[in-house]
Order: sequence, then C-alpha cells, then structure tokens
Amino acid sequence: MAAVQPERRRSAALNIGEVLATLAEDFPSMTASKIRFLEDKGLISPHRTPSGYRQYADHDVDRLRFVLALQRDQYLPLKVIKDYLDAIDRGERPESLPGGLSIAPRPVSDELGAQLAASRPRRLTETQLRAESGASARLVEAMLSFGLITAEDGRFDEHALTVARSCAALVAHGIEPRHLRPFQTAAEREMGLIERAVAPSASRPDSASRARAAEEARELSEAFMTLHRALVHGMISRMDG
Repeated sequence: MAAVQPERRRSAALNIGEVLATLAEDFPSMTASKIRFLEDKGLISPHRTPSGYRQYADHDVDRLRFVLALQRDQYLPLKVIKDYLDAIDRGERPESLPGGLSIAPRPVSDELGAQLAASRPRRLTETQLRAESGASARLVEAMLSFGLITAEDGRFDEHALTVARSCAALVAHGIEPRHLRPFQTAAEREMGLIERAVAPSASRPDSASRARAAEEARELSEAFMTLHRALVHGMISRMDG
C-alpha cells in the first residue's frame, strides 16, 4: 500500500467541516478535534494557507479513512499505523500490518476502504463460534461460566473467538477453562492500571482528550503484552539452560 503523496494528484481543497461530512457515514463519531489530534500525531499533514487555515485534499481524506478503519476494526495503536505509513513513505514495501491484516502496498483508495470495511469485527452465534474455534458446546459453557468470554444478545465478538481458539488448543494439553481464571483476573487488573493511567485525559469532556485516552490505553495494552511475553519466554528459555 503506497501512501498517497501530496503531489500525486490535485483536487479541490476541503475544509475540516467538509471532511467531517465526507467521513460521517463510515465514522459518525468523528469530530474536528479528533482530526486535529491525528494531525498532532503526524498521521496527516494538511496544507495550511498563509492565514493558517487547514485545507484537505483527497489524499488526506483517503489517509484518514485508512487510519480510522485500522484503528476501529483492527484495534491497532496509532504508533503502529504511523510506523507502517512512514515505511511506505520511505519507499519500503511492508507486506502486512501487525494483527494479521495483509495489505499489498498500493494507494489508499475506495477499494482499500471497502476491503477494510469488509474486515470489520463480526458478531457470531454460538454455532459459528464453535465451528470456527473448534470448541465444544461444553467448552463454550465452561468459558462463559468462568468469565473468559461473554455474549451480547446471544452473539460473540472476535475477541471471544480468539479466546475460544486458544482454550480449544489448551484443552488438548489438559488445561481446562477453570485453570485459566487467573488470566481473566490479570486482565481485569491490567485494565484497572490502564484506567488509572488514562484517567486525566478520559475525564475531560472534549473528544480530542477522549481520543488521546483511548490511544494511550492501546499503547499501554501493547506494553503489557510485550512484558508478559518477555517474562514467559525468559522462563521457557531457562528450561533449556
């Protein structure tokens, strides 16, 4: 996916209100302050008039759609998305993004937007959850009873599918859901740490602050996961010592 360069094409300049109107159907909660937040993070760089007004070209809107879709649908931190786009801007050709979404380097376009929209998290029935994870009805019941997964209106999200696949693999090694309750407890404690860390931004009423809090929470989550992997892998490596 090649990031669209400003000189690649010319189009009528849009003001921030027109950009919001363009994005409204796919991203109804988008606000001007959120767009400015993404600009502050270096994700977009709209042209500035001599008087300081922002002017957005088509390539800016395309890039916004790409960033917002990945953030919403793939739960990727902005830093990960920015690193990917920066690599493209340097002429590199990364084949995929973290999280498993494979994207061939090409311009951000309506076609790519449609692909990302099609990859939105699904809501699965229990039958679909069992079929795609390999979990038995008994295992699903156990995961629900121990709080490892939850259902909303009888449907499960993609996170529940990931948990179910992991539990199905662990059951094959004799590790049952009742053994995994500490993982749920640890996740709840981590979320408590995250909530306390982002509270100063999350408590503010403006959307830019809430966006900043959500992004900080994603970054903290990634740091927690990296720490967990490092600790466990360190212990495993000592098994060979």
